Amino acid sequence: MGQRPSNLDKEVTLQHMQELYRKFASDCPSGNLHLHEFKKIFGINSKSTEEESAYMDNVFRSFDTNHDGHLDFMEYVAAIHLVLRGKLEDKLRWSFKVYDRNGNGCLDRQEVRHIVKIITKIKTHDNPDVSLDVDGICDRIFDSVDKNKDSQITLEEFMEGAEKDPWVLEQLKLDIGPCDWFIDRNEKKP
Repeated sequence: MGQRPSNLDKEVTLQHMQELYRKFASDCPSGNLHLHEFKKIFGINSKSTEEESAYMDNVFRSFDTNHDGHLDFMEYVAAIHLVLRGKLEDKLRWSFKVYDRNGNGCLDRQEVRHIVKIITKIKTHDNPDVSLDVDGICDRIFDSVDKNKDSQITLEEFMEGAEKDPWVLEQLKLDIGPCDWFIDRNEKKP
């Protein structure tokens, strides 16, 4: 779902991080990155679809670890580190957090369907001829992952299912792919 191979030819260096801090301090003089600024970074604007906006709302919420409605620099750096350098296990835990909209530690069909629908719309936005069966994808995920068939996916089931089945991994692992954006943005200094 929205997966792009990471660009292994590019490295995020200490110089990039220093520039990131300068830009963060310049763009966010309050020391906080708010949702509308976060969306702007990833190109979400008034012309974006409702689904793209909702997806970025979920991503932002997952990075706002203290739930105060904004990202401070440490949360921002942690988010960038996770996305650029994180291990698969950490990325899967983060993906689970994005799916788990109500934060109860389990995913129900509605939560999985919500994210699958958003990502499906984003994927087919540029290619309206492609049609993906959201309910079919959700059914297959639950059939593969929900071991005890209680219509809830726990973090453990989520992780095990993703590790055992490459198709499930592709469906469950989220990737916002900011590596190129991050490096390009830092190379285009004003």
